Amino acid sequence: MYLGLDLGTSGLKAVLIDDDQQLLGEAMSALTVQRPHSGWSEQNPADWLVAAEEVMAALGVAHDLGAVQGIGLSGQMHGATLLDAAGDVLRPCMLWNDTRSHAEAAAMDADPKWRAISGNIVFPGFTAPKVEWVREHEPEIWSRIDKVLLPKDYLRYWLTGEAVSEMSDAAGTSWLDTGERDWSDALLAASGLSHEAMPRLVEGSHVSGHLRDDLAKRWGLKKGVIIAGGAGDNAAAAVGMGVVTPGQAFLSLGTSGVLFAASGAYQPDAPSAVHTFCHALPDTWHQMGVILACTDALNWYAQLVHSDAVTLTQGLGPLQAPSETLFLPYLGGERTPYNDAAARGAFLGLGHATNSSAGARAVLEGVSYAFADCHDALSSTGTQIGSLVAVGGGSKSAYWLELLATVLDMPIHVPEAGDFGGAFGAARLAQMAVTGGGASLATPPRTERTIAPRTDLQAAFAEGHARYKRSYHALKEAL
Repeated sequence: MYLGLDLGTSGLKAVLIDDDQQLLGEAMSALTVQRPHSGWSEQNPADWLVAAEEVMAALGVAHDLGAVQGIGLSGQMHGATLLDAAGDVLRPCMLWNDTRSHAEAAAMDADPKWRAISGNIVFPGFTAPKVEWVREHEPEIWSRIDKVLLPKDYLRYWLTGEAVSEMSDAAGTSWLDTGERDWSDALLAASGLSHEAMPRLVEGSHVSGHLRDDLAKRWGLKKGVIIAGGAGDNAAAAVGMGVVTPGQAFLSLGTSGVLFAASGAYQPDAPSAVHTFCHALPDTWHQMGVILACTDALNWYAQLVHSDAVTLTQGLGPLQAPSETLFLPYLGGERTPYNDAAARGAFLGLGHATNSSAGARAVLEGVSYAFADCHDALSSTGTQIGSLVAVGGGSKSAYWLELLATVLDMPIHVPEAGDFGGAFGAARLAQMAVTGGGASLATPPRTERTIAPRTDLQAAFAEGHARYKRSYHALKEAL
């Protein structure tokens, strides 16, 4: 058996698979996000450890975990988990959607070496500008930094006692030479750091360490269980769905939104605001268009109208022509294609007839238009998408999937019932680490159904997308 742990923003998920990669069990422990100021987003790393204990206890009730041979890790990217020399956490972890370091990111990005070496814009959500913010605003904490770890790698540090990361997650820090797959001395020096402050790097399908004996005993696992390198959440999800070769892509409708395309070569295009990162497998890369508020925007709206996302989406009926109300989903800035930490959301075109259902439609349309922007950006780099799979909580909405297929002008495949997300991909990587690469990762999930575009509505939504883009620029100018 193999275990995958996915440390997400809203919870830590565990899945258990057998040698044939069939799902045996799963468990989830919820997490919350603290937002003490506008643009801030933090979690206490101690809560991640409590969540890990909870999911392991839940799995142990239903399964004999003594058969587990390996554990793989996946997690939210870009978080800055700062440790002192004793291994203690110095402050709450600043998460991927924390944009307080926009000034620091802009200053870094103005120096050409950051894009040239990392292959990416220095986004405010990335790790390096967050640490620079600490350097500027919390110098006492900065002076005590001994190690900088990403969220899942702090979990690994607790599991193994070793500071280790892997290529896909490290590529989202801005400190990695993404083409060479190693930390950049020049970029670390620009942040006042050295290699010693960084975790050791391994490939996602390789061994990163072994489970601590005390945890193995407490959870009923054998001694010496292998911990695989794992992957950042999106690369792990790609592994879970077999998206590892060029032309394959997936759409993730989670807290954030991702259009992820596998790539067989390192082909950065930083000005497009497309992310070019290492994949979880050796000598592979991927590109992503990223929006910061996907289901997060829908959940925000549901709370605003005292409802919930499921109720709102289930009550929409068949797909309709674009709403007269337009929604810009930039609740905490945006990445692709605008790289605009100061962008904020807006409802435009409100009228007396605008009710909660019309607002829900506008929110879904606004997020879908943001995905269309990502697709346009990926296309501008030369990346071609031959197949598209949808995953994440938002993929449960048939209305939203048909809307996305129509806006993107592309059929969307929905996997059969099962979990093909980050935790499943992490478990697959654990199997590879244990078997030395003998496990198959290229097998995609079987398709339950395919959602075709509504050709009768495509022209209307194309105009809606154009209006959406004009509104962003007009609003930015007005503000």
